[in-house]
Amino acid sequence: MSRVAAIDCGTNSIRLLIADITDGKFREIIREMEIVRLGQGVDKTNSFHPDAISRTLAATEKFASLIKSKGVEKIRFCATSATRDASNRNLFIDGVRDILGIEVEVIPGEEEATLSFLGATKELDQQQAPFLVVDIGGGSTEFVIGSDQVSAAKSVNIGCVRMSERHLNKQPPTSAQIQSAIIDIDKAIAEAAAVVPITTAQTLVAVAGTATTVAAAALDLAEYDRYAIHLSRISAEKVHKVAAMFQRLTRDEIAKLGYMHSGRVDVITAGALVLSRVMAATGATEFVASESDILDGIAWKLAGE
Repeated sequence: MSRVAAIDCGTNSIRLLIADITDGKFREIIREMEIVRLGQGVDKTNSFHPDAISRTLAATEKFASLIKSKGVEKIRFCATSATRDASNRNLFIDGVRDILGIEVEVIPGEEEATLSFLGATKELDQQQAPFLVVDIGGGSTEFVIGSDQVSAAKSVNIGCVRMSERHLNKQPPTSAQIQSAIIDIDKAIAEAAAVVPITTAQTLVAVAGTATTVAAAALDLAEYDRYAIHLSRISAEKVHKVAAMFQRLTRDEIAKLGYMHSGRVDVITAGALVLSRVMAATGATEFVASESDILDGIAWKLAGE
């Protein structure tokens, strides 16, 4: 048995997964998430805000205590879009080293996409392949296609935090802000489509907080339920309706939704718009919402599976 700890540090959240993995069998021990907004202002300044580093290192301290208490054998800490872009990333990397005694891996977008694909498709039926996995993060969105392995991948900078800061900084946003965001998003999707054949997949799988929150809204859940969301199938029509709904609501109205995490209130409108445009561009009639994603992919890889 291999007990591993995977940490995924993105633009909006930092997450921990501790799992036992043996002979292709996966047993989750702990799964934790903290919204730290490490990417605060990075799109504009190309550097981390001191407060964002402090929040993220505080969450890392909490994770370190959990890791120590659970007898973990191997740890891997992957940082993605915001850390790739930040010129002062070493302040963050040094802080993590002091806490955990390991090196942060600042992984390129294509590796991020590959790990997301592994996590998202491990338990899916190969008869549903090829799969297009779309990972809408805070800073970037990854597109990756394949069957039992990846055949093409591309990362583009249209995450929910980045699009919120760049375009949708009012809630509800104006029609001009929405149109500006759509132009930016569609351009990036076209850039991804030049590398990844996004219209050829049999199954579209969407992972991470934006997709699962849209699924919760489409399922009309009273509160967030990862077991109800996982592997649910959400129609394109419902995705478009949910995206339009978020564009109409005030910030307070979004915050009152029972399934809404407080750290997503100000970025879900942008995230849902990205997913809506992805659905339109791929021509997919539905997406499969997966609670298994890059975090699970990191754990599988760490265990040598």
